[in-house]
Amino acid sequence: MSNDRSWLAVAIALSWRGRGRTSPNPNVGCIILDKAGRVAGRGWTQPGGRPHAEAMALALAGDAARGGTAYVSLEPCAHRSTRGPCCSSLLIEAGVSRVVVAVQDPDTRTDGDGIERLRKAGITVTVGELAAEARSAMAGFFTRRTLGRPFVTLKLATSLDGKIALADGSSRWITGAAARAHAHLERAQHETILVGRGTLDADTPRLDVRLPGLGSCSPHRALMSRTPGSAPDGWSHVSGPAEIAALPGDHLLVEGGAQTASAFLAADLVDRLLLYRAPILIGAGKEALSDIDLTDLAQAHGRWRLTETRDFAPDRLEVYERVRAA
Repeated sequence: MSNDRSWLAVAIALSWRGRGRTSPNPNVGCIILDKAGRVAGRGWTQPGGRPHAEAMALALAGDAARGGTAYVSLEPCAHRSTRGPCCSSLLIEAGVSRVVVAVQDPDTRTDGDGIERLRKAGITVTVGELAAEARSAMAGFFTRRTLGRPFVTLKLATSLDGKIALADGSSRWITGAAARAHAHLERAQHETILVGRGTLDADTPRLDVRLPGLGSCSPHRALMSRTPGSAPDGWSHVSGPAEIAALPGDHLLVEGGAQTASAFLAADLVDRLLLYRAPILIGAGKEALSDIDLTDLAQAHGRWRLTETRDFAPDRLEVYERVRAA
């Protein structure tokens, strides 16, 4: 079983390669071992949602998949599509003897049917190891299916005293080059990026991905403004956080400014928080947040769970996830 966990962790790691580029399909990862336990194929859902991870891995494995084991971060699909065969059928045809699945697919077109089809074909299926990790890697897909909206990440880059700019609005640059490069990698894993009117007017941000080889992964841009029709050409417009369900993709990155960030927090629509902190003090500057409708200090406790820390010398990143009832 410990070996299963290790290979499932590899499949989940592979799934991150497609995050932000596979909507409306989930970003799945798959690795196939031959019957001697050697890696025969690996795959992850490709941009646009096809090929699926299993199809990619099976194509690489070829005949070596027969009698082997497939590790998949999400239950293989069971529904027909005009874009290609379902993955449960592909695994059956390939002759694998065992499939290890991290988490069941919430899509009503599959939702257990893929597992059932595999078992009826005589394939041993194990489900549930590293389910939480798989859900985290495919958070956008699960949030869209269960809540009808994208998974929202809020990015804040602040000084030690919680400022995002000088008093005159100057904000370039709070953090150093390494932290900014990581922020661009985050952009590449989101279909849509959103800023408020104030940020657009003050900074005229490009909101693209400026990392070598990832320029094509720049997200769609969106503006939050109360003024209808105020978004630049090619941008989407929302008047408030409640309208984000209509934005494209399953992952939304909110980058600013303070009013926009506060509006999303007040609406309790932030699922993940990226807090980049530079070792500087600004003093009389612009605050990272304004009012978030907090009326009792007790309400602030227990809402956020620290999941990751990274050092981007001289800056530090803390990643938090919203704690929600199951």
